[in-house]
Amino acid sequence: MLYGLIICTITVIIMSTVNIGLEFGKLDTEVFLIILKSSPIILIIAMLLEVLVIGRIAEKLVHTFSDDTDGFNAKILFTIFFTVIGMSLIMTVIGGMLGKGISLDSFGSLSHWPRNFSIALFCELLIAQPPARFVMKKLHLRQEDKLDYDFD
Repeated sequence: MLYGLIICTITVIIMSTVNIGLEFGKLDTEVFLIILKSSPIILIIAMLLEVLVIGRIAEKLVHTFSDDTDGFNAKILFTIFFTVIGMSLIMTVIGGMLGKGISLDSFGSLSHWPRNFSIALFCELLIAQPPARFVMKKLHLRQEDKLDYDFD
């Protein structure tokens, strides 16, 4: 849960800043306040979608497109790729709905999906994943140390 929360938080902040900034054509105090107000709602939506829908689909796709002989890193990359495809697609539409209301116009935002996918994939691989993995590694080391101490 913590791992997903870190990744979603970083990705939501970056993607909201890019999309809302581009929609307004500027990044000023007014736009940052809009980003700040909308981010918690977007974060909740993203977390629920990732855990309940997209993560499960991505897992099934990884099993379909990988072998048991494939390495851990290959499976992680597949998972990231499939998750980013699904999340960027759905969140592009939801972002349009949050910005323009629920109507057919919100689906016009799908024209932004290739850009959103590219930015989200870059963000996942190079910005969001490293700190999330670092935190999880530190947490697991701390838990192992505690277990070692409890057995002594």
